[in-house]
Amino acid sequence: MSTPLLSVRDLSVVYHGSAGQVPAVREVSFDVAPAGAVALVGESGSGKTTTIQTLLGLLPPAGERTGGQVDFAGADITGWSPKQLRAALGTRIGYVPQDPNNSLNPVRRVGDNLAEVLRIHKWGDRKAIRARVAELLDRVGIPEPELRARQYPHELSGGMKQRVLIASAIALDPELIVADEATSALDVTVQRRVLDLLDDLRAESGTAILLVTHDLAVAADRADDVVVLSEGAVQESGPTGSVLRHPEHPYTRQLLRDAPAFAVEDAPEPPGGQEVVQVQDLVKEFTLGRRRPPFRAVDQVSFTVTKGSTHALVGESGSGKTTTARLLLGFEQPTSGSISVAGQRVDGLRGKAWRQMRATTQMVYQNPFSSLDPRQDIETILTEPLRNFGIGDPRQRRARVREQLDQVALPEAMLARRPGELSGGQRQRVAIARALVLEPEVVVLDEPVSALDVTVQAQILRLLADLQRDLGVTYVFISHDLAVVRRLAHTVSVLQHGKVVESGPVREVFTSPRQAYTQELIAAIPGQGQVAAATHHDETVRTGT
Repeated sequence: MSTPLLSVRDLSVVYHGSAGQVPAVREVSFDVAPAGAVALVGESGSGKTTTIQTLLGLLPPAGERTGGQVDFAGADITGWSPKQLRAALGTRIGYVPQDPNNSLNPVRRVGDNLAEVLRIHKWGDRKAIRARVAELLDRVGIPEPELRARQYPHELSGGMKQRVLIASAIALDPELIVADEATSALDVTVQRRVLDLLDDLRAESGTAILLVTHDLAVAADRADDVVVLSEGAVQESGPTGSVLRHPEHPYTRQLLRDAPAFAVEDAPEPPGGQEVVQVQDLVKEFTLGRRRPPFRAVDQVSFTVTKGSTHALVGESGSGKTTTARLLLGFEQPTSGSISVAGQRVDGLRGKAWRQMRATTQMVYQNPFSSLDPRQDIETILTEPLRNFGIGDPRQRRARVREQLDQVALPEAMLARRPGELSGGQRQRVAIARALVLEPEVVVLDEPVSALDVTVQAQILRLLADLQRDLGVTYVFISHDLAVVRRLAHTVSVLQHGKVVESGPVREVFTSPRQAYTQELIAAIPGQGQVAAATHHDETVRTGT
C-alpha cells in the first residue's frame, strides 16, 4: 500500500461560544492516497466542513483544534503557521468552494479573478500569466477562453463559474484538490461535466481529490473510499462499494434510504380526472434592445395537469422552466398563448383580478432561508395571507393557522419563534404551510428541496406527497434534480431552449426517453450504477440482517 498523500488522525475541534465549548469534530481519521479520491459524506452539522477548514488553515477564530494530527506529503502540518498554510494553499493544495457567486469578485473580470492566484504566488510575468489564464480556461472546457477572460462573472453561467473556480484550484498544479460541495447547486449535466473534469485531472496529473458532499450518490460515482460523518464523528468508512452494499451503521442506512438517486420504487402512476392547469402555445419574448431581435425564453410550450397530480418542468439553466412558472403565477405576462387555472383564464389578469387569482395559485420557493421574513414570528407569517385576503376573524385565523401547522407536522410552540430559530427543514415546512393556508387549487414548487440535506429532503418530499393525498392539491414542480422528479412527479415536460422536447408520464419518459437531450439528462443522474446496492440495502433493513 502506498504512503498516503494526506493522513488525518484523531482530529478534534471545538467552537467557543456563549454556551462554552461545543465539540464540532470528534477524533476523525482518514487517508487520501496519491491520485485517489475520498468523499466526506454527511449532512449540515456533521463536521465535514470544519474538518477541511482545519486541515486548510481556514478555521474561523471561534474554532480551535484540540487534538489530532494532519500529515501532508509526509509532513505534520498541524504545527504550521498561517503563513506556511497559505503558501501551501494554491501551490500544493487546491480548494474549490461551494458557491462561485460568493467566491469570484463581481467587479473584476474573469481573467483577473483567475490571475490573482498566479500573481500572489509570483508565477511568471504579466504576459505569461495572461497566456496561463487562457490555457487554464481552455483546460476546464470553457469555450472561447480569451473572450471569457474579458467578461465579468455575472456574464457566465453557474457551471462556467464553477469551472473558473476549478481552474483557479489547478492553476499551480497542486497535488491535492479539496472540493467542498462544488457541484451541489448545478444542473445534473453540468454537475457531471465538472466531476468528469476532476476525474480527468486524476488520470492526467495524478491529482488526489477530497470530495466533500451531502450527496451519497455523487460519492458513489466518483470516490474510491467514503467517510460517513455525523455529529462530528466518523460513523463508517471504507471502500465505496463495500459501504454502499453492506452499510453497517444506522445513519449510513438512513442516508441510503433517503437518497433520491437510490430510490428503487417506481414513479407514481398519473391519476385521471379533471384538468386543473391548461397551458397552450405559451410564448414569452424579452426585448434586448432596438437593434437586436427579441429573446424567446418560452417557445410554444403546452402542457396540462390533472387535479391532485404533480407535473414536473425539468431542464438545465436557461431552458425556460422558471419563466414558465412565473407566467403561470402572473408575475410575467405572456407574449402569446393561454393559461387557465381551475377553468379561469389567468393570462392578462391585472390589479384586483390578478390578486384574487393568487388565492388559487400559490408558490413555495427554493431557499427557505430567504423566503421568510426574519423579523416576523411564524404565527404572523402564517396569518398574513389570511388577513390580506380578508378570510375569517382573528379567532378563526388563529384556529386555521394552528390546523395548518399541524398538517405540516410542526408543534404549536413554533408559532412564537422567528425563522432564524428554525432548521432548514422546519423553515421549508413553514413555507409550505404558508402556501397552503389559503387552500389553493395549485401550488408551484420551485426547487423546494434543492437547498436541503438528503434526509430533510426526503422528509419534505414525503410531506408533499401526504398533503397531496389528503388535500387533493395540484403541484407544478420545477427541478433540475431528475432523481427527485422520479420520486414525486406523475407527469413531466422536458424543456430545452424554451421548447418542450419531450413529455408524458414520468415512468414512461424515464424508462424509454425518445430524445437525445432527455437521454443525456437521465444518464447524468448520479449513483445509478449503485441502485442494486440500494436494493440490497432495503432488503437488509427489512430483514434486519
